[in-house]
Amino acid sequence: MSEYNKVLKENVWYNNPVFVQILGICSALAVTNNLTNTFIMTIAVSLVTAFSSLTVSIIKGLIPRKVRMIVQTLIIAFYVIIVDIILRAYLPGISKALGPYVGLIITNCIIMGRAEGFAQSNGPIISFWDGFTSGLGYLVVLMVVAFFRELLGFGTLFGYRVLPEGFMSWTIMLMAPSAFFMLAIFIWVAKGIMLRKEAK
Repeated sequence: MSEYNKVLKENVWYNNPVFVQILGICSALAVTNNLTNTFIMTIAVSLVTAFSSLTVSIIKGLIPRKVRMIVQTLIIAFYVIIVDIILRAYLPGISKALGPYVGLIITNCIIMGRAEGFAQSNGPIISFWDGFTSGLGYLVVLMVVAFFRELLGFGTLFGYRVLPEGFMSWTIMLMAPSAFFMLAIFIWVAKGIMLRKEAK
């Protein structure tokens, strides 16, 4: 198995940042009641993680060890600002709907974790891939949560009605705590699959 395949499998399944490491779950509360917003948010996190890891890996030899965390935060903030500007320019409706949560990408533990834990000790290309696939693992989990929240909360998927007009919406799915319930169910199912595989 190539190094890139190994990184992909680790970040998407075996060491997923959300359901294995339990990182970045705050945004699961905020954006997962709508598939479109969730998709844009998770793509943004994936790109910020990838480019931040790439940049940290390239300039790691120039950063004094004592101030590396501050420099990493500045790098992450730079890419988050670029994402915010692009969203405001080309997707103003989604930018308004996501509101302050775009800026809060800076505080996402996954991004800093990959910059500090992987990019500091690996080459630029594999660090970029590690950052992107970590974001992909985050995307998969949040999209599954958003699928059920939007379907049962609004009767729609990506804004298009798929359940009959008479469908009684599950009000709880529109409330933030439902994201935790759905995430807990996802973790339960995913861990169950992992344990069954290990037992064989």
